[in-house]
Amino acid sequence: MELFSGKESAEDYIVVAFGLEDGLREFYLSMASQVQDEGASSLFSKLADIEVLHQDRLLGLYKKVTGEQAEKEDFAARVAAPALEGGMTTEEYLSRFHPDMNSITDILSLAMSIEAQALDLYQRASFQAADAKTRDALQQIADEERTHLQYLADYMDKNVG
Repeated sequence: MELFSGKESAEDYIVVAFGLEDGLREFYLSMASQVQDEGASSLFSKLADIEVLHQDRLLGLYKKVTGEQAEKEDFAARVAAPALEGGMTTEEYLSRFHPDMNSITDILSLAMSIEAQALDLYQRASFQAADAKTRDALQQIADEERTHLQYLADYMDKNVG
């Protein structure tokens, strides 16, 4: 919650969410190039691609909230600090969870943990938001995180066994 004071506008929250999605995408891309297991590398790449879709949805939400079209480059220029979706840095996640980055189960568990943290972050931020428009935008972002979690759970059910 250090990312949010509760006084931000809906637009500010969307920009922060975009940055967090970008941080997670960069993390997944980095891990895809570092792991030895081909399946793990492929999964990291797939997760990175999904984050791009999440960013696109945030750009759509921004347009819906503001009535203005924004480009990814505009958002990227406004991102303040590198962090993953749950609000922690890559190093903080890795030191907290100690995943085996060549294990599909560990990778999915880490991704699910990050998405759960993000869901919690946006729900808590929505409770302290100053106005209804901001609360609604934050709830939409939280709902998106819930969808991400379900996707990862379904992927785990189908591919880990």
